[in-house]
Parts: sequence; structure tokens; C-alpha cells
Amino acid sequence: MEEKAILSPLSTQPETSLKSLKKSLVSFASFRSSSFKEDTYITSNLKGSEKKALQELKERLSTTSLESDYMWGISLLSGDERGDVILLKFLRARDFRVAEAFTMLEKCLAWRKEFGAENIVDEELGFKELEGVVAYMHSYDKDGHPVCYNAYGVFKDREMYERIFGDEEKLKKFLKWRVQVLERGIKLLHFKPGGVNSIIQVTDLKDMPKRELRVASNQILSLFQDNYPELVARKVFINVPWYFSMLYGIFSPFLTQRTKSKFVIVREGNVAEALYKYIRPENIPVQYGGLSRPGDSQDGVPKPASEFTVKGGEKVNLEIDGIEAGATITWELVVGGWELDYAAEFVPNAEKSYTIAIQKAKWMAASEEPVYRSFAAKEAGRMVLAVDNTNSRRRRVAAYRYIVRQPTA
Repeated sequence: MEEKAILSPLSTQPETSLKSLKKSLVSFASFRSSSFKEDTYITSNLKGSEKKALQELKERLSTTSLESDYMWGISLLSGDERGDVILLKFLRARDFRVAEAFTMLEKCLAWRKEFGAENIVDEELGFKELEGVVAYMHSYDKDGHPVCYNAYGVFKDREMYERIFGDEEKLKKFLKWRVQVLERGIKLLHFKPGGVNSIIQVTDLKDMPKRELRVASNQILSLFQDNYPELVARKVFINVPWYFSMLYGIFSPFLTQRTKSKFVIVREGNVAEALYKYIRPENIPVQYGGLSRPGDSQDGVPKPASEFTVKGGEKVNLEIDGIEAGATITWELVVGGWELDYAAEFVPNAEKSYTIAIQKAKWMAASEEPVYRSFAAKEAGRMVLAVDNTNSRRRRVAAYRYIVRQPTA
């Protein structure tokens, strides 16, 4: 018999909102979505002035003595369309002003040679304790962009901070490692017209020691702005403190509309809801409301998860039917921001059999990781996973997936 899942909401009550100054500021930062539309880099779609600028930049490069015209293993002057994609990124970053784009490109090529950026991916720089924690590439968004996560909260620990940033030499080594992480992400790009030509950056501001990291942050920002133009399609800031909206309002007039259109600003408690808009839950790390655990990528393409919403005042039952006697069911379930009750039970088909409480109603704190459980059925029946949000008026996004291993003959 084929097993299937049925989602059943049991009750609903309307949501309400508080109208106050602080609430309005928080709501601004709760989820501000990106309106950025990425370039296709298809030359036939360029305006006449943009095509002319591209040709002029190529001519200037061809008449300039360069030690190398290669960037990310791609020649900028061989006629390769991938080279055109890179040149268009520099032009776009300077609003197609050829002289400024050329100066930027020339400085970037010199920096890459001096910094050793072309071969940095394979270097052993240490920082094993920071991998998968501070800055790391993790899966892709729904459009195929590689996703880079950044979280500097670990540096609130003074000993850790001193170990990584204690002097100028340590800072330089960290910057090199941070560039290495980005270069590994860039290796995943297509650099082809119509392809995936940029990454997504997710930056977690929770517990970030702003004062202590000011020097490092400024240097990272400067390096990336000067040498990696148009390589980030979307910048998602998560766990943003409420006062960030006021700071954003102050600095917003000084940002270009193109830069602002890339920003997604998300306060604490709304992280999963925001990330689900761009990244599938099976590709989101567990600490951000997803189902992806370290090492999952070694098992190949992750099993897709099903998304659902739990409204305020609602209880949802997920019923997985068609489980045969002797079968083993394994399930994963996560609700963004939890703070509700979760329960699981197995209901046999036989009328005289008793329902088995696998997990009695349990309060799930906001920090809870996804449920990961298995159950061996001794008789045919169905699994019921209950998510009870009746004590809250807040809507939650959620995801689950399961696999049923039927008994062998």
C-alpha cells in the first residue's frame, strides 16, 4: 500500500497586532524583501550604450600591458563569453563608465596577483574551528545560487577574539581565510550568459560584537567591494536588532537603489519565514529553521521537504497513511521559531488496537533543532504528527519529510 501524508488544520483564530512606535520599527526589520533583478549577461539584451561600453573596455584592456588577463581561470580577452560576463560585472559596478570600470579592473588584477587569490582555494590556512561556524558555503537557493552564511557571534568570547584577531598578523591571516571562503563559492558559478553568476549572502547579526569587529568588518567590506563586483545577488541580514531599522534609515539615502534592492532585513523570530522564500527548507541549516545538518551533502541530493504554515490559534495534524506492519518510518519536522507544542502518535488500523504515544505533547523552545525520529510499526496503521499553536496568535512556517522502509520479504 502506498503511504501518503495529509495535512489537517483543526482550529483557527484571527491574528492581532500592537500599534506602537517600537512595533512599527520592529515590523520594518521583521521582513523587508529584496526587489533586486539579476542581470542575465546576455549581450543581445544590452542597450546600445552598454554594448559600446563593453567593446571600449575590451579595447582598453587589449592595448594595456597586463601581467595576466585571467580572472577565476577565465581569459578576459580570448573572446570567451565567460570573460564578457566578468567584464560586464565591472562595468555594472561603475554604471558603465568605461574609465572607472577599467581602473577598478586593473587594480583588481594587481591585487589578485599580490594576494595570491587565483590559487588560494587549495591553501591550508588553518581556522578549522571556524569552518561551518563563522563563514561557510552551504547548498543553494531556489534559483541555484550558492549560499554563503556568515555568523560572527562566536567572537563575543574574548579568548576566541584574541586568538583570531589579537594582532595585525592574525587579522591578515583571517582576511585571507575569509577571501578563501568566498573564492570557493565563486568556483561554483557558471560565468555564462543566462547562468548562475552570483551568490547569496546570509549574515547573522545575533551576538555580533560590533565594536570589536569594526576593523575586521571594514577591511572585509572594502576588499569585497573593490575586488568582487556584482557577485552577490542578495544580502540577507538575519536576527537583526530592532534598532537596526533606525540605523538603516539614516544610511539608506547614501546607498544606491541597486544596492538597497539586494537587501533583505529580518529580525529575530522571523528567520525561517524569510529564508523559506528563497531557499528550500532541506537546504537551510538546522540553526536557522531548516532541515540540513552538517555532513548531509555527503549523502547526495537531500530528500525534498514539504512546507506548510501553522496559523496563530491553529493546531495542525500531519497524517502519514498506508504504513504496513513491519515497516519503519523515519521523519523530520521543524517549525520556524517553535514556541508551541509537538506530539507524535501511531494509530493502528485495527479497531481493538491501542494508539501508541511516541511523543507526548512537548513544548518546543525557540532554539530547538528539528525533530528526527524513527518508529518500527508492528501492525498496519498511520502516523500522526501534531503541531499545536493554539496558545499563540503568531503564524509559523514549517517543514517536514519522511521515508517509510517497507518490511523485506
